[in-house]
Amino acid sequence: MRRRFRGAAVTVALLTGIAPMASAEAAAPHGPRPLPLERHFDNRAVSDDTRPGEADFDGAGGSLSAQDLAAAGWTPGRSLGVEGAMLTFPRGGSGERDNVVADGQSVRLRGRGDALAFLVAGTGGEASGTGTVRYRDGSRGSYRLTAPDWRSGPLAAKSVALPHVNTPGGQLAEKARLYVVTVPLVRGREVASVVLPHDRAATDLHVFALSVRSPVRGWTGSWAASTAGYTTVGDWSDRTVRLVVHTSAGGPRVRVRLDNTFASAPVRIGGATVAVQRAGAEARGVPRRLTFHGGRTGTELPAGAQAYSDPLGFDVPADSNLLVSFHLPGRVTTAPVHSQAIQRSYVSSPGDHAADGSPAAYSSTITTWPLLTGVDVSGGPGSVVLLGDSITDGVRSTQDANRRWPNVLATRLLHQSDVPRYGVLNHGISANRVTADRYPGDGVSADTGGVSAPHRLDRDVFAQTSARTVVVFEGVNDVRWGASADEVIAGLRQIADRAHARNLRVVAATIAPCEGESLCTAAADTQREAVNAYLRGTGDFDAVFDFDAVLRDPAHPTRIRPAYDSGDHLHPGDAGLAALADSVDLRELES
Repeated sequence: MRRRFRGAAVTVALLTGIAPMASAEAAAPHGPRPLPLERHFDNRAVSDDTRPGEADFDGAGGSLSAQDLAAAGWTPGRSLGVEGAMLTFPRGGSGERDNVVADGQSVRLRGRGDALAFLVAGTGGEASGTGTVRYRDGSRGSYRLTAPDWRSGPLAAKSVALPHVNTPGGQLAEKARLYVVTVPLVRGREVASVVLPHDRAATDLHVFALSVRSPVRGWTGSWAASTAGYTTVGDWSDRTVRLVVHTSAGGPRVRVRLDNTFASAPVRIGGATVAVQRAGAEARGVPRRLTFHGGRTGTELPAGAQAYSDPLGFDVPADSNLLVSFHLPGRVTTAPVHSQAIQRSYVSSPGDHAADGSPAAYSSTITTWPLLTGVDVSGGPGSVVLLGDSITDGVRSTQDANRRWPNVLATRLLHQSDVPRYGVLNHGISANRVTADRYPGDGVSADTGGVSAPHRLDRDVFAQTSARTVVVFEGVNDVRWGASADEVIAGLRQIADRAHARNLRVVAATIAPCEGESLCTAAADTQREAVNAYLRGTGDFDAVFDFDAVLRDPAHPTRIRPAYDSGDHLHPGDAGLAALADSVDLRELES
């Protein structure tokens, strides 16, 4: 079943419109001299609400609202962190040239990394085309880039959505979208220039910004959580949120990642700290101040954007609880959240209490993780990412006990020396699917089942710190809600192809039985078995973990073994989750 990475020559069609780059070839004769992207700008996309005629993004007079962009925090010249990349929004004001329609322009760009990141949108429908990357060593590679339409593209994949479209006839109450999409690079080679797509199908592909996504070296992901939706969180005015998270790997330095995913407005972080938990909201010792952007106390997260704290010398213990606290000086009533934390965290009375070691100010509890999506430690061998649904999320495991199967797996890795002691990043989302979005990707919603696994693959896998291997354990929610085996298989195959194009090792897990749960009908089980048969027999993955075989009752194979059943017949309890982690062949995680 084991299969090593396929070369970057893999060609796949991706749900998000991104396709992997072909392997580097000998360079052809040089074309036009590369210029900075802004020197190629030939289109005006942004207009002032009072002067909509000063821009014509789509050839029919439609444009983006400068006021809407400012309200989202997407202001001219601002650096935006999205999908692990840094992109600079065009510096021009409304009515000025701010993007280029792709037509084979040669763009000067330098850097080494794992991907190119483009800020794009299509007009007149989805636009796609093939371009070229030229490397400093004289080689080149091709890439295929697709830009979803600015008015009809999927909200689940957008980076920011604006509430209006400006037209000469007046402002329309219609969502305008911008997208950050990435395409893989040949690792280790330095980019010299990029030729934008020039296919006939790319005639309406607009590029606003371009960068090399350059992961910071020497870091391992220790804890992570996926943004599962955007919900009401209460009225947090001048409050401090203290989140309890459990590390996998440890290290002598720390940084945290905050994400304003799915948001429509910025959120201000007044200050933040990190500490080891003593008990509840009480810190062991004095919490240490985190800084941002080279020493600033706080940061602002534009809509859809993220920020990392500066590296801090702080001894992060492995397999331990941390307190990550941040002050929200403004009024926050909605926020991106991971809904099923299975862990109590805390919200303070008014004031900045991030540096308090005492729990006295923390007067209320929450069971979600808002805004915080990652904790990294320095050193280490890199990370294993677990992409899953509620079983990976730990639903029905004991609260505050860290008995999710990813936690048990992390402990196993720490206490062995046969393979590297990887960090383990839990990207399970309760109710998540392969074939469809639960949360629609925009707006305030009570549904926190997340966007589909393919729609979140770039954010929750490819952009994760030092990702080496991904384990995909999804599909039960799809068959429970009527998806066919063929649909699930197509989605899983797409995930494998996209991950292999990024030089990740990809492991799949078979779908566990669930007879006795109301939606786990005989018809659903037939589809589940068909997916499992594909996984056991396919060469699309580097390895397969047979979680179905681990959990099923030998006397009744369509049900979970009673000793492993949490009681709802769908989710394993603590013993079943431990059995999953204990069944993993650690050698199959090694990249």
